[in-house]
Amino acid sequence: MSDMPTPDELFARPFFFCGIGGSGMLPLAQILKGRGCTVEGSDRSYDQGRMPEKFAALENQGFTLHPQDGSGMVSAEQILVASAAIEDSVPEVSRANELGCLRLTRAELNSILFNTSGAGLAVAGTSGKSTVTGMLGWILHACGREPTIMNGAVMKDFVSPERPFASAVIGGQSLYVSEVDESDGSIALYRPAVGVLLNVSLDHKSMEELRQLFGDYLSRSRISVINADDEEALALLPHAKEVVTFGIDQEKAQIGVVPGSIAEGPMRQAALIVDRHDGSQHPLTLHLPGRHNLSNALAAIAGAAAASIPVGKAVEALAAFAGLARRFDIVGTSPSAITVIDDFGHNPEKCAATLRTLKAHPGRVLAFFQPHGYGPLRQMGDELAETFASELDEGDTVILCDPVYFGGTVDRSEGSERIVGLIEQAGGNAEYIPSRDAVGDRLAEMARPADRIVIMGARDDTLSSFARDLFSRLP
Repeated sequence: MSDMPTPDELFARPFFFCGIGGSGMLPLAQILKGRGCTVEGSDRSYDQGRMPEKFAALENQGFTLHPQDGSGMVSAEQILVASAAIEDSVPEVSRANELGCLRLTRAELNSILFNTSGAGLAVAGTSGKSTVTGMLGWILHACGREPTIMNGAVMKDFVSPERPFASAVIGGQSLYVSEVDESDGSIALYRPAVGVLLNVSLDHKSMEELRQLFGDYLSRSRISVINADDEEALALLPHAKEVVTFGIDQEKAQIGVVPGSIAEGPMRQAALIVDRHDGSQHPLTLHLPGRHNLSNALAAIAGAAAASIPVGKAVEALAAFAGLARRFDIVGTSPSAITVIDDFGHNPEKCAATLRTLKAHPGRVLAFFQPHGYGPLRQMGDELAETFASELDEGDTVILCDPVYFGGTVDRSEGSERIVGLIEQAGGNAEYIPSRDAVGDRLAEMARPADRIVIMGARDDTLSSFARDLFSRLP
């Protein structure tokens, strides 16, 4: 990036997204297009005929799509946006190298948009980023601040017939709300006006690396918003310049919950939020279950407070927040009271939060987990097995199929069978069924009245259609 053009020069050039349908790529493509840039792209899923409705929606929005054969790269002026992990053998990459095109990763492009806005509001942490980004963006939008929002998940509040995959909102250039990622170290690229830190726990990196990355992130943020309930996050408070803390349990948290005020239901909850700056109390209704979502709401309220939104206004806005696709997303409840939930849970902490939310209310849980890759399964397989074994009860079952694999040179010698063995050793009920279609048959056969079936996994949009198809088969 040494010969990087100025932002004005950069955004005057045509962009080509390799993997334009990806959850991190799609919102950026939409934001650039919304700002008048020329944006084209290709995607392996488009070539393979997967998710046709997503690519039809992109074409309807005016994006030109190409086969992933390099034919879309035609000029040295083009800027190729591609994942940092993508191999040079991918036709777009080798063609871009031949032409001498500038190449940006998703995070590099997002950080340029973020850092050149009037004020960037960043949401960081191991889990909850997309939900809090959606909540914070929604609060700012509802309060008339016209934020631009870059999210890795579809925000239901912003979905329309023209934009069914609303993972971005194109607002003004004065506020830019974005989740920022520690897993690839790219969090280091961002200079936030407001830096939210939700939690610090094992995912893609060691705890030592995470403490360094998140500590540096807080030191670069003008105002830090820190979860006082998370010991690791709170320990990084000395790195912050100015701080707003939030927490359910931590009584010193500036944005908190009145003790004893939480009322929980299977699909929604309520609590009395206290702003300890002035002692004021505000009744919150949240149409999302689970303690982790109450914590997420506090994070968004505190983040909005750091951006000068009164706590009462933020709490009021959240009563209308509809949530995100694939984040404890209820597909439906059948006539025999079997509920299907579509969920993004893919690391131990996210899976545990979802399973705890389900187990807070009576009924058997049938969990299907599709690992999002062979590498991540090796990295966190032991912790995942422990999560499923400890969070589920004797009558519950978890089924794993083979990990997602879209090609490439990854080592596939160790798969889901090992995890199923570990769950069983720890006393849990687990089944390994290699093919996802066969998993659907098994779940349909097992399901009985009042069961909750949760479909979990990341990096594969077709899990949502799998969940809908399964639901259509239930009595």
